[in-house]
Amino acid sequence: MASIAAEFALLSSGLDLKRRVFNVPILPLRVGVKNRLNCLVTKALLQEQLKGLQKTKDLGFDVVKEIELRENGFMGMRKTKLVCTVGPACCSSEELEKLALGGMNVARLNMCHSTRDWHQDVIRKIKKLNQEKGFCVSVMIDTEGSQIHVLDHGAPSSVKAEEGSIWFFTKEKFDGCRPFTVKANYEGFNEGVKEGDELVVDGGMATFEVIERIGNDLRCKCTDPGILLPRAKFSFWRDGKLVEKHHDLPTFSDKDWSDIEFGISEGVDFIALSFVKDAAAVNHLKDHFSTKNESVKVLAKIECLESLKNLEEIVEASDGIMVARGDLGVEVPLEQVPTVQEEIIDLCRRLNKPVVIASQLLESMIEYPTPTRAEVADVSEAVRQCADALMLSGESAMGSYGQKAISVLRMTSTRMELWGREENQQCFLPQIGESLPDQIAEQICSCAGQMANKLAVDAIFVYTVHGHMASLLSRNRPNPPIFAFTNKNSTRMALTLQWGVLPITFDLSDDMDANISKTTHLMKAKGMMKQGDVILVVSDVIPMSVTPSVYQSLQVVVIE
Repeated sequence: MASIAAEFALLSSGLDLKRRVFNVPILPLRVGVKNRLNCLVTKALLQEQLKGLQKTKDLGFDVVKEIELRENGFMGMRKTKLVCTVGPACCSSEELEKLALGGMNVARLNMCHSTRDWHQDVIRKIKKLNQEKGFCVSVMIDTEGSQIHVLDHGAPSSVKAEEGSIWFFTKEKFDGCRPFTVKANYEGFNEGVKEGDELVVDGGMATFEVIERIGNDLRCKCTDPGILLPRAKFSFWRDGKLVEKHHDLPTFSDKDWSDIEFGISEGVDFIALSFVKDAAAVNHLKDHFSTKNESVKVLAKIECLESLKNLEEIVEASDGIMVARGDLGVEVPLEQVPTVQEEIIDLCRRLNKPVVIASQLLESMIEYPTPTRAEVADVSEAVRQCADALMLSGESAMGSYGQKAISVLRMTSTRMELWGREENQQCFLPQIGESLPDQIAEQICSCAGQMANKLAVDAIFVYTVHGHMASLLSRNRPNPPIFAFTNKNSTRMALTLQWGVLPITFDLSDDMDANISKTTHLMKAKGMMKQGDVILVVSDVIPMSVTPSVYQSLQVVVIE
């Protein structure tokens, strides 16, 4: 424990670290000869510190962030949010707690897998951990959607396709598996396909040449050997271009609606909508929530060509975006995926919508305890591009090293955020507000971000009911952390996905001076602030005694 504490102390010294390259602090990421990844914050150390924390009823602060603040200070707090997919490898209460302690902000459940009872059990375990342990982990369910381009070889695990081997792709239904036979999951999967076309599996995991059409089926030769995973995605290519297919399938299947109603009944915070083709599907679901007076946030998954063609309208309609690079890479040439990702992140930031980068971030860690350097570089690039959140899929759901994977995301994002602050990267953000109140709020938050950086304040406090001002502050990517005090639990859980925002439950009053005095006093009493700390305060709380429709404030407070 002593060695762990010593390493943590070194890592948590933030901008004061003396080891620097190009004037940027270097956080040690050491991998031993036995491939042991030293975590930035280990479960053992966190558990030890949790014993010393006293819960305060008046301040609903995430205990993991409280420890991070105590150890690292304001500027050492991680801004990029982490999403973990829950699966067989991490569905117990103990494993979920380890992920929460490791930095998980959002737990994602993929409705393509497992039973309803299993999902219900996981959701309730997460909510129990939040309530009993003081975490702030929100829950996201991911709809299955109208899955079309899916293959199944019938085997429980992967199957190897050797170069030159002949395979039969069919729509015929049969039980179990047959040698060199793969089932497609929809009629007309070979429509428009010609002999000589390429059938590409999972964006390049294996490639086949179509050598013969046999009725509605295909006989193909493996030209690039590789692995066929269960439920692999496939696409057809001709002369380097995708053979586009237009299937008039609804975004919502009957199962999706059933899963959505289940999510509402279990009080989930986000629903990630699969295979979104246009804004109509998003608006339809949001209207459905409005009729039920539900505050569930809708994230649109960008994973097909149709969604790219209607990208801006989808982003505008959604509460957030998930860039599903795995499925997207099936229909987009590999070399275009990085630029598409950056364009989506840029658009989401301009329109003030949180964006999650998903799929294959640390794919090798499903089987190995350390990532490839290329994977770390990929994660770093997503952080540099100012993505709000990074997501683990199979790494946490079925891998053996989920805790180490989240440690890599945490350490890498922390390092890149320090780099960005040193570089003082700024960019021009266009105005998005149309009404006068929205424009005023936007300008206040823009000025607040600039003031926070220029004055080098320690933190930004925002008092908000619905979270709008907090999201506008996040959009500007200020250096200090953003503490969002809200009296609505739905707002608190929604803000778990926003870059740099630490949502805190607090009983807001009409008296702003009282709000500021009480929150600063509580944080000072808990050892998270000290005399002389400088905070920038933003508020959109409207006192009952005020008649104008616009009431926002901006002030600087020095802690006494």
